[in-house]
Amino acid sequence: MLIRNVSLLYGRDLDYVVRTNVRISGKRIGQIGKDLTPSRREQTLDCEGLLMMPGFVNSHTHIGDSIGKDVGIDSDVESKIHPVSGFKQRILKNSEASHLVNFVRSSCISMVRKGITTFIDFREGGLEGVRMLKKASSGIPIRPVILGRINYYQDSKLIRQNAPLPGSQKSDLADLLKSCDGLGISGPNEFSGSALKHFAVQKTLRAIHSAETEESNNISKRTTGKTETQRALLAKPNLLVHMTYASKNDLLLAARNGANIAVCPRANGALAEGIPDVNLMMKAGCNVTIGTDNVMVNSPDMFKEMDYLWKVSMGMNKIRIPPKSILQMATVNAARIFGDKIGVIQKNSFADCIFVEKHSIDLEPMHNPHAAIVHRMSENTIRAVMFEGEMAHGKI
Repeated sequence: MLIRNVSLLYGRDLDYVVRTNVRISGKRIGQIGKDLTPSRREQTLDCEGLLMMPGFVNSHTHIGDSIGKDVGIDSDVESKIHPVSGFKQRILKNSEASHLVNFVRSSCISMVRKGITTFIDFREGGLEGVRMLKKASSGIPIRPVILGRINYYQDSKLIRQNAPLPGSQKSDLADLLKSCDGLGISGPNEFSGSALKHFAVQKTLRAIHSAETEESNNISKRTTGKTETQRALLAKPNLLVHMTYASKNDLLLAARNGANIAVCPRANGALAEGIPDVNLMMKAGCNVTIGTDNVMVNSPDMFKEMDYLWKVSMGMNKIRIPPKSILQMATVNAARIFGDKIGVIQKNSFADCIFVEKHSIDLEPMHNPHAAIVHRMSENTIRAVMFEGEMAHGKI
């Protein structure tokens, strides 16, 4: 397929190219250049007036709780979503499996329509939770990265004793990781150092919640004398989630250890838990990505997430952040986790793309494409979404 006369956000820097041609070769981006001409029998799409940009990567979701939208909206974070005692867990446990599947499926479809082509999900419920998400997302043109977890947590006594994972749980973990894409650890306050180090040696993608709330950080210090982030890094995570209350030293430590960060600002705001300091994260050298977190408390909408993060960050800290930096958090920064194969438009990356109506009433005149996308674009300005070289939503 040859896409002609399209504007483009190209490469890791999201460089704005006014007009070019892009060849799609199977599931991936092939050649890019003004002088490309269609080969014999090649499908050609004239994209005059459209901007082609990378599909969004939603770097942190809990899509399984789609059935509990806005339940207990005034409850505090611990009573709502604690991995052991939160009423979210009771909702999931007491819901019909078919109902869970249907609502999760609806959330997947919603994400596709909003230009999300990949999402990284913390999948509760052990092996059954993994199977549920696979069933719910089957046949939908979206890429779920499923991070499973075992149904086991340690209390403060076991953490102080540095108790290892029981052999039965190590066996369950090994079985779980055969069926999913990686490990989504609830947090360092639920595991001893020994257990976290066992997670670290698993040859898979690893992510963990850290420093989401001021109280969770304080619990870690009272229990072990260390910050949540210091303990979370014992698991050698590829991705630290939230980091809302991470100190400058925590962030420098995360950067030195090569851990990426997924911030979820709207969820933190909805739970009255503060806003992550992305400017401090960037200054510390962290690679920052964006997630929408629990569907229970937040819609999976990256447009709203970018707009909120950009403006609230500047309003609170009175420091201007380039809109391109925010857009990179939703696309190419996440690409680093996956070897630049998703979230970026360049040769050999997956052809996951959004086609934007440049002349949309909400966007025209588009003097600054990056700013326009971050705080003016919405689902209504999307002409089409491509997933692995095929149209997933809309048409051209």
